[in-house]
Amino acid sequence: MMSGVTNAETSPATNGVQTAAVTKAAATSLISGIDMQNIDSSVRPQDNFYNYVNGKWLEKTEIPADKSSWGAFYELREKSLDDLHNIVNRVSQEKDTKAGSNEQQIADLYASYMDEPALEKLGTKPLTNEFAEINALKDKKQIPALIAHLSRIGVTVPYDLNIHQDAKDSTKQIADLGQSGLGMPDRDYYLKNDDVKLKETRAKYLAHIEKMLAMSGDKNAKANAASILGLETELAKVQWTKVENRDPVKTYNKVELADLNKLAPGYNWDGYLTGAGLKDKVDYVVVSQPSYIKGYDQVLQKTPLSTWKLYFKWHVLSDFASKLSKEYVDEHFAFYGTTLRGIPQNEPRWKRGVLTVEGAVGEGLGKLYVAEYFPPENKARMEKLVANLIAAYQKSVDTLDWMGPETKKQAQKKLSTLMTKIGYPDKWRDYSSLTIKRDDLVGNVMRANDFEFQRNINKLGKPVDRAEWGMTPQTVNAYYNPELNEVVFPAAILQPPFFNAQADDAVNYGAIGAVIGHEISHGFDDQGSQYDEVGNLRDWWTKEDHKNFEVKTKALVAQYSAYSPVPGYNVNGELTLGENIADNSGLAIAYKAYQLSLGGKPAPVIDGLSGNQRFYLGFGQVWRSKIRDAQAIVYVKTDPHSPAQFRGNGTVENQPGFYEAFGVKPGDKMYRAPEERVIMW
Repeated sequence: MMSGVTNAETSPATNGVQTAAVTKAAATSLISGIDMQNIDSSVRPQDNFYNYVNGKWLEKTEIPADKSSWGAFYELREKSLDDLHNIVNRVSQEKDTKAGSNEQQIADLYASYMDEPALEKLGTKPLTNEFAEINALKDKKQIPALIAHLSRIGVTVPYDLNIHQDAKDSTKQIADLGQSGLGMPDRDYYLKNDDVKLKETRAKYLAHIEKMLAMSGDKNAKANAASILGLETELAKVQWTKVENRDPVKTYNKVELADLNKLAPGYNWDGYLTGAGLKDKVDYVVVSQPSYIKGYDQVLQKTPLSTWKLYFKWHVLSDFASKLSKEYVDEHFAFYGTTLRGIPQNEPRWKRGVLTVEGAVGEGLGKLYVAEYFPPENKARMEKLVANLIAAYQKSVDTLDWMGPETKKQAQKKLSTLMTKIGYPDKWRDYSSLTIKRDDLVGNVMRANDFEFQRNINKLGKPVDRAEWGMTPQTVNAYYNPELNEVVFPAAILQPPFFNAQADDAVNYGAIGAVIGHEISHGFDDQGSQYDEVGNLRDWWTKEDHKNFEVKTKALVAQYSAYSPVPGYNVNGELTLGENIADNSGLAIAYKAYQLSLGGKPAPVIDGLSGNQRFYLGFGQVWRSKIRDAQAIVYVKTDPHSPAQFRGNGTVENQPGFYEAFGVKPGDKMYRAPEERVIMW
């Protein structure tokens, strides 16, 4: 049973446990939606809410051997994978599927992945043409065209091309060039010499490169591996940090095509622009990190052509290793799975096959997934919940202490134009021109990557498609896009414990409601607030608003920077700031929306829990998670989200409703004095 309800409902003699009589009096046909078997009653929610909600689950759960983490999100991802596997198996048994149909592409791509005997015979032969093209380089002037080609087929190169809305003119699509080119997750893995774990990983990466090169027939694998690591280290030195890259103003640098030579004098931009398909389609590009492009050009000039050839061949081999014969699959996993993320064993081949199909023809698979696994009534109930969330935001804007009257008007305008997408797109992507063959796995993946690359290039010069989705319906996630001012919730996340159609609303508002609130709040966090209601990068806040907001965000940076998931590795409060703002804002708004949904009526008591308790428990249980230390370190270095336990505990510590629901008082470990609580909304 629960402990720590609000003062009005608490009996000190029972530490806040609801009586059976009260429970019966408030009986309801809907379930609570709380996983009662996971609650650890030996822990007081006032001392460690996260462990109270999830303690039994944490105690009994082992991370599966093929995973780096495990929890509510991952359980749903596994369910989604099982559902997709059922679809793939069914489609694979169909006869005479039409060439170019979703069914033909799904069945043949999956078959090409699962044909291990054929892949064993091939070895690295599927990469022969790419190696030959790299070997044929005679001059560094040819490198930009090669980079364009390799980008098209999905190979890691020193800079990436991204097509998206122009942040200064949301009616246009632009080309954006940004830093890339590393084989490890972040520049710190190359540059931090005072971190023993990162130095060990670097040494293992060097050994991994050497082994892979030797396997592919390189007689000078040791020396060549050192050259490759040296080149990547030089690129890492000139890269921007993850925190620097969070600034949408600093990363918006409009450069006319004719002025690209000022960034990299003598660089063959014409070769790159032609190869990438940008020539005659754009007059300018946005360069996210101008100093990186300058630094990359300097590295290019001082590094021998022979080393660049090694670098490009290495990334072709590495990026397609998981689609080759078993020895390459195993060695690739040994580094990227075990060394980097601490995962003991690879996923079963069928899972990797389904994920390959998902990566190539995701919406084709999604169309079949929605038809089979997403009931229309779920969408209708979600639409009502979202409407309450937006209404709660609209009411809250007028009460904010950090936003002035003029800014509040603009905020209301932004809320009124917010677009919500739930479940699946209204228009499905057409993959009919993509060629998929049953006996050409690597070719299939290359062609799928090139198809997606060209699909994006084709957007240039055309009106922005506001109906497009950035995630497939089978993705267990959600997002806010500031350039479209939209929130998107794929079908796969709309399942327990995030959304439970059989449960009373309290748990749904605490779970998916907080997720929705989280995503909407990104429109008003330190990044999203810099975009207006139509998606243009425009400062619509006053100086005073910025000052007031900064006071609150500084407190959040300090709060989360104190958390440490692995000894010696603290959360980066600046890197995670936007997501921490969103967690705190989303939960606060979801609570207000839940109160609105009650329409002034008392919430039923279910499983001995008040409505407000179920609301916070619904939030707490979605963050149940276990993670391997190696993966936790990767996340600390690269992920803008805080670790799950700190999202579960750190967020509720700032919520006045939580204190009331569980009777949290001075002296309790979860207690923060009112003046220390960061209240955004």
